[in-house]
Amino acid sequence: MANSYSYDRGESEVVDKLVSINRVAKVVKGGRRFGFAALVVAGDTKGRVGYGQGKAREVPEAIRKATEAAKRNMIRVPLREGRTLHHDVSGRYGAGRVHLRAAPAGTGIIAGGRIRAVFETLGVQDVVTKSIGSSNPYNMVKATFAALEGVMSPRSVAARRGKKVSDIVGRRSQTSEEAKE
Repeated sequence: MANSYSYDRGESEVVDKLVSINRVAKVVKGGRRFGFAALVVAGDTKGRVGYGQGKAREVPEAIRKATEAAKRNMIRVPLREGRTLHHDVSGRYGAGRVHLRAAPAGTGIIAGGRIRAVFETLGVQDVVTKSIGSSNPYNMVKATFAALEGVMSPRSVAARRGKKVSDIVGRRSQTSEEAKE
């Protein structure tokens, strides 16, 4: 159910995917009035991604509103080697929880449909995910974004702590040699 559209806006191309479309009804005196709610994920496949929700009486209008909201609400996620996350991270929204794990090259995107759309538009090629609890598409996407907001690059951690990147990352053999002494 994931459609993909591309837009050329300036120097970076924004790709968006329709994650969910839902028919909703409002009960009024004369019967029911039907509308549509859409959930769209948009990203530039280079580390920026956002999600948006849109509601309207017609499907295309709901998708358009959701796409515009997704482009407005983009966040930047630091990627290791441009293909995976820097570290494992968990996120939660409502009853939905997700665990995101960095993966070696060649692993691919191991994720369910809703979370997969987020990583495809983000530009991640190798990641392993696990979703627990709610399977509601809104909760899954929001939990994924909650987790992605917690991803930090070693450079930003080092700058915040006032240390060198090598002190933060460190080498396992070096730390084990220091422990022996």
